[in-house]
Amino acid sequence: MDQPTQRELARLLATLRREGRQQSGLDQRLVPPDKPTAYRVARMVEEELGRTVAGWKIAAMKEGLQRELRTDSPIYGRVYAPRIKTAPVTVEHARQCSPIPEVEYQARLGADLPPREAPYSIAEVEEAVASLHPGVELAECRFVHDAAFPPLPAILADGAGSGTIAYGPPIENWRERDIAGQEVVLTCNGILRRKGSAAIALDHPIVPVTWLANELSRTGIGLKAGQMISTGTLTGMLRPKAGETFVADFGPFGSVTVTYA
Repeated sequence: MDQPTQRELARLLATLRREGRQQSGLDQRLVPPDKPTAYRVARMVEEELGRTVAGWKIAAMKEGLQRELRTDSPIYGRVYAPRIKTAPVTVEHARQCSPIPEVEYQARLGADLPPREAPYSIAEVEEAVASLHPGVELAECRFVHDAAFPPLPAILADGAGSGTIAYGPPIENWRERDIAGQEVVLTCNGILRRKGSAAIALDHPIVPVTWLANELSRTGIGLKAGQMISTGTLTGMLRPKAGETFVADFGPFGSVTVTYA
């Protein structure tokens, strides 16, 4: 896939984002042949949009979700300003592109993690995290989930389905608390829909942040202070309907409410 074709795909994806719309399928010549090419296109989308990268999303840290998403490794995408919002958050369902609410811990960086030769350790990354928050990622996709849905590299070029991050107040003394073991409950209009924990889905939220720090270091991008990182779903994926309100209850760590109006 030559550079002009990569740029053509980037311009298409940027246009779909700007206009808040989807399309069915993708011309085969525009499907990136592999993950590295897909991530190069995603960087071009950033250039085309001219928006600030305010955060990142991570998905598929473990094998089960990797199978569901058709990948053999975790994946990531950019989250653009002003798509990082304090909860509660309300969005118009009709203006969302194949929306999926995902319960996730959100980590805000207090220090840069720039590209370097040596890999970052979990301890180094934990030290760089200024705060940890309960949250919900309102994932979206610029491709309609139909029979023509394109292969994974096209989704990675689109930011791995990145949309909006809703986050609650910081968790006090999070380093000393049982983040991994805390059960998280997702309800919809007061009805239980899902349960999960970081221990099962991620091991711990700092694990995916460390993975991302090293991926972005390896590719010369790096992480910046102030960016918010959505660390991966604890409750899987489900489709919301118009009029539904979801509450992600993190027990003593707080709760986050999002509504699809």
